[in-house]
Amino acid sequence: MSTKITLQHINKLAIPALISGVAEPILSLTDAAIIGNMDKNATVSLAAVGIVGTFFSMLIWVLGQTRSAISSIVSQYLGAGKIDEVKNLPAQAIFIITSLSLIIIAVTYPLAAQIFKFYNASDDILTFCVDYYRIRVFGFPFTLFTIAVFGTFRGLQNTFFPMIIAIVGALANIILDIIFVYGIDGFIPAYNIEGAAYASVLAQIIMAVLSAVYILKKTDIPLLVKFPFNPEIKRFLFMIGNLFIRTLALNLALYLATSFATKYGENYIAAYTIAINLWFLGAFIIDGYASAGNILSGKLLGAKDYKNLINLSDKLIKYGIVVGIVIAIIGAILYYPIGNIFSNDPEVLHEFYKVFWIVLVMQPLCALAFIFDGVFKGLGEMKYLRDVLLFSSLLVFTPVILALDYFDYKLYGIFIAFTIWIIARGLPLIIKFRKTFKPLAENV
Repeated sequence: MSTKITLQHINKLAIPALISGVAEPILSLTDAAIIGNMDKNATVSLAAVGIVGTFFSMLIWVLGQTRSAISSIVSQYLGAGKIDEVKNLPAQAIFIITSLSLIIIAVTYPLAAQIFKFYNASDDILTFCVDYYRIRVFGFPFTLFTIAVFGTFRGLQNTFFPMIIAIVGALANIILDIIFVYGIDGFIPAYNIEGAAYASVLAQIIMAVLSAVYILKKTDIPLLVKFPFNPEIKRFLFMIGNLFIRTLALNLALYLATSFATKYGENYIAAYTIAINLWFLGAFIIDGYASAGNILSGKLLGAKDYKNLINLSDKLIKYGIVVGIVIAIIGAILYYPIGNIFSNDPEVLHEFYKVFWIVLVMQPLCALAFIFDGVFKGLGEMKYLRDVLLFSSLLVFTPVILALDYFDYKLYGIFIAFTIWIIARGLPLIIKFRKTFKPLAENV
């Protein structure tokens, strides 16, 4: 017997997921705020954090797709009442993904300078990029481990424990950032930008340890890898493959944006760093409802409850737009104080304030795109998500940003291109979902 999806039901999953989802952008925003207010090399260091953050986000988004794949499979088996058949899948997925992360560290560590030259970094910015990355990259396996555990909890319809883990990690990062960046007189020296990297790595280790403790104590999902592989590992790898291609397309857009902002100069890349990190923060806040869509859609599909699936999508559209508008209003009210949190350089702030309004206007559009991303991930429709991102990144974002760069729109051009890109991402998903599931719901 189906249970009607209510706002209370959605919020029970969405609000903890929202809180846990902001952990990664809070790590980056904390670094940006504290580094941007250093007495020495603040603007150059802030620019370096922005460039490394873009590359690091690409790595996390590429391999962090395990969360969506694990959540989709586990939730569908939960909905079908067959959860015992996939209990060994999370440990196997974690083994695969952390092994890949170690290979990535081995490859990218010695090539760090070449990687960030590709982002147009040079001189002091390049030096700081390399120093920051070569420390922070060692937190990568711990981040992926935590993400995979979060995916397992989501599949089990639980976002509370990931929220607790994320809160602890974010608070630890803030405290450690202050300690290691600014130092403590007579006890700990000021490590500046390198201190921010050390703080992030330690916070990620703390989150990974807590994740292991919670999954072992609060569920009967093992972390010990046992072979042979689960039969669903093949579907898991296909999902990861499609999401991998999708994420490369997504990061093409981020690469082009970061590369152009870097080309325009130090003040532009520093302003872009603040704006894009705030955009990420908005995205991860909205991701709370996207996560609810992911979690519930997988379970409802497994139970073949199409009527409630349509009901869920209707509610998520409404709530997502409301959340997006609220974020935009809060940002408008705090328009100037927000900038001052991240930099005291008037030239950087001047460029930031010129484009921040576009970031705010985008928020309701982002809500729709991200929520239906989550729903399609829950349904396991990774191939369609891949195709939509390839279309929107290659055939929409790329020509738009190249044209606007040609006409010298600078940061305006970057964020206008992002707005059009978001529309091209979200609209096809909504149309496809309604065409597929509305007839199924009407035939029940």
